[in-house]
Formats: sequence, structure tokens, C-alpha cells
Amino acid sequence: MEYSVLGSTGVKVSRICLGTATFGVAPTAQDADQVVGAAINLGINFVDTADVYGNMPVFDRPGAPVAADREPSEQILGRALRGRRDEVVIATKSNGIVGHDINDRGLSRRHIIRQVEASLRRLETDYIDLYYAHDPDPDTPLEQTLAAYDDLIRQGKIRYVGLSNHPAWQVTQALWIADDRRQQAPVAAQVKYNLIDRAAQRELVPACQRFGLSIVPYAPLHGGLLADLRVLDRDVSGDQRFAGAGFSDAEIAVARQVERLSRTWGLAPYQVSLAWLLSRPAVASAIVGAETPDELHANATAADVKLEQSQLDTLTALASEPAAFHHRAGTGPERPPVTTAMPSTD
Repeated sequence: MEYSVLGSTGVKVSRICLGTATFGVAPTAQDADQVVGAAINLGINFVDTADVYGNMPVFDRPGAPVAADREPSEQILGRALRGRRDEVVIATKSNGIVGHDINDRGLSRRHIIRQVEASLRRLETDYIDLYYAHDPDPDTPLEQTLAAYDDLIRQGKIRYVGLSNHPAWQVTQALWIADDRRQQAPVAAQVKYNLIDRAAQRELVPACQRFGLSIVPYAPLHGGLLADLRVLDRDVSGDQRFAGAGFSDAEIAVARQVERLSRTWGLAPYQVSLAWLLSRPAVASAIVGAETPDELHANATAADVKLEQSQLDTLTALASEPAAFHHRAGTGPERPPVTTAMPSTD
């Protein structure tokens, strides 16, 4: 396993990060211990979760316990890490709806502090390594959110701060605020980013390069489509795992070309797709939502794959870059435009 420095922290994280969004569903709560154990044995020391992961109806799928009967992902992860907590860098988040009260959401000081305390209990730890604002909150000034984070850092409850699903202008604004008020600044940006979906490249990537933030992509294999085309045979795949749509014909066409190129190069599609992403500027680690130890082991091999520049260029030419950042919750187009081409295999 290879490692990279997370932003300006000096902390080294594995280039593959274990994602836990579907813990309790796939893997089940019982099997999650094996996945977490496999991750640590592979040298993966970076784990990503959130206060809303695991036991929400959006994660329901046939054959899994219903939301009301599932534990939060954080709780499953905390149990799996008993006795090994200090071996990993834990990232978690808040902002999503976690209850019926009107204030059980957002990035207000009130909600952030309550959610940090709840996450600490579920994770069975006394500190969180990296704490993200899960999404922008238009109802709360960014100044208030950053001040709450700074207080929690001073209290030792969180170590570093990150922004998830924030456009480049808000990341830059956060850095300005932190600099002006001498607060701890964000060190990482989490965003959907892969060979097909490249909205982040337009503005976020250059901003993170310029200001020294690490990018931690989620959905690096585009819901499994860039891992293996057999994902199309599954009953639930892609964004359908989170009550979203399936894959478009254009996306499938790109995946077919990735598969063809991978065979030519003697590699697997997931290795090629992840190696391309890990080669991109500012990308520190890719979050992989493996459902089994075997899936995790396979994906972890991508960290050691080094593609030649000609191969990277061929992959880059497979899909066009969208015109601007779009927010996953609907402030932009539902899916970035994708064009296909037949690249040379030289």
C-alpha cells in the first residue's frame, strides 16, 4: 500500500480509503468486522463514514434488514475497530437529516456540536481525525460553522476539518475566513470524481492545488461501472444503491472502452480506473465502498499500478470535461454530459 500526505497535516493516509456508506446492508453488520480487518491487514489506514450512513431508508435494498432494524454505520465501524482505533485515520461528517426535529440537520454550531458528541459515542473514541461539512448549508453562515470546528479542534474532539460537496468558491471563502480569524483551515475536499464524472476538474482541482488541500474522491468507480461490467447484471447498482438512477448509455459506452483498454494492457478495469484517478493532481486517496474482503483486496492493488503517460492520456480522452461544478443535491445538472470516442490503443 502506498501513502500520501493529507493536505497540510503531515498525516499520511493510504491511497485507498475504506468507505462505509452501506455498512449494515452490504456488508452486513456481522460481516463488516471482516472488511475492516482486511483493510487494516492490507495497510489501509483511512476510513470514511458519516452520521447519516447505514440506517436510513435511502440505503434499503432487497434482502437487507429495513432501516429501522439497522445500526448506524459509525456504530458498526466503532465496534469493528475496538482495540485498533489508533491504527486508522477516521473521517466522518455531519449536515444531513438525522431526526424529526427541524434542527436535526445543517451546519449550525448547535447541530455540529451535538453530532460530534454522538459520533464520538458511536465510534467508541474520544477524537475524530477528520471532520467534514457533508454539504453546504445555505441557512448557516460559513463563519459560524468554521468557528464551531475551531472550538472543537481546541477541545481535542476533532483534529482536522474538511469540506464535502462544496464548490471551489466556497472552499476558497472558507480559507479566507480561517486566515482572517486565525482559525484552523480546511485541509481536504471530498467530492464525487472519477473517469466519467469530472466536474471537479473545472474549478475545484485547481483551487485545491493552489491552496494545498487534498482531494478525497468518492464514487471513484462510478458505482461499480468502472470496476467490472458485470455490475450491470446486479439488481441494485450505481446510484440505485442510494435511491438514484441507473447508468446512462453514454456512461456504459465509456466503461466498455475502459474494459477493452484494460485487457490490452493486462490489467483489470478497476485497477486502470483507480490508477487514473490517483494520478490526478491533488488526489490523496480514493474512497472505495467495498462490500466484501475480496472486493477490497482487488481494489487495493490499484494503489501499486503506475500507468504510462500515454495510457493516462488515452483514458483522459474517453470522456469530455463538463462545463462547471454541479452539486449532487440538484443545484446543477443531474449527470454531467459524457461523450465517447474510440481512442488509439498504442
